[in-house]
Amino acid sequence: MTSRTARCTCGQLLIRCPQEPAKVSLCHCLACQRRTGSPFGIAAFFEARSTEIEGASRTYQRDSDSGFPVTFHFCETCGSTVFWYPSRKPTAVAIAVGCFADPLFPQPTQAVYGENRHAWIVAPA
Repeated sequence: MTSRTARCTCGQLLIRCPQEPAKVSLCHCLACQRRTGSPFGIAAFFEARSTEIEGASRTYQRDSDSGFPVTFHFCETCGSTVFWYPSRKPTAVAIAVGCFADPLFPQPTQAVYGENRHAWIVAPA
């Protein structure tokens, strides 16, 4: 079993994950584009109760496109969005894959909101 730790840019906020992700999702929705400053966001979903959080975070809550609230946790020092709790999946925590800073992290197993995909992005096979 692989253990991974995701951190914010300054390292003050972190979340440890003792297991492999249940799912890795690439999202082209406009909200993820705005949240990441990138043309997409990539989230790894883990069982929330198995994770361990260190550091202080602030939260921001918004409704998802399906109407279910999502609560984002970001570092109060550097502002990095590290993880979020989707109320539609109450036992899960989603973690920004970039916060793992691991080029060997498992690739996405799904892509969503393809209608918002930037034309120049080629999806992986």
